[in-house]
Amino acid sequence: MKFMPVSELLRLGTPRPIVRWGASVLHTQARPVADFGSDLQRLLADMFATNTAADGAGLAAQQIGVDLAVFIYDCSDETGSRRTGVVCNPSVEPTDRNHRRLIDFGEGCLSLPGAYADLARPEFSICRGQDQYGDPLELRAGGTLGRCLQHETDHVNGIVFGDKLSARNRKQLYRDHEVVADRYRTDWPAR
Repeated sequence: MKFMPVSELLRLGTPRPIVRWGASVLHTQARPVADFGSDLQRLLADMFATNTAADGAGLAAQQIGVDLAVFIYDCSDETGSRRTGVVCNPSVEPTDRNHRRLIDFGEGCLSLPGAYADLARPEFSICRGQDQYGDPLELRAGGTLGRCLQHETDHVNGIVFGDKLSARNRKQLYRDHEVVADRYRTDWPAR
């Protein structure tokens, strides 16, 4: 499994358990991706399978316990078009000042399933990194994808979105998760 297009990565993986907030891998900056060979391709296929099984918009490698600076996405952009892909070694920034607007939106995380909180993020973002082949890429997006690029890049940097909430809102987020936690086994969404 070397140098797979996204369409193949979407077909080949096996879901893995998602790591929960509090695990050290989620709160530490990830190692850069340097090897784009078959091990990475297998990891990416499993990440897509895990994200699909969990009905997510995106997933960072750290969320399945792998300390690598890579995430996948599978969600809609500002036009409603479905977009799927891989970003290795990401960096993200908002668009230029003339087009910068913060949007409050209910955000969730597969590593704290079933809980959501409003979080203000830039409406559009620019994400730079490398694709699954190691080639440079730049994504500009709004909508769910624009938010996903920011959320997943935060994961790669050891930040969960709860870190951006007030203490009060973070406590409420944890309470909301506890109400539904029994729906999400420790091996969720793997079976």
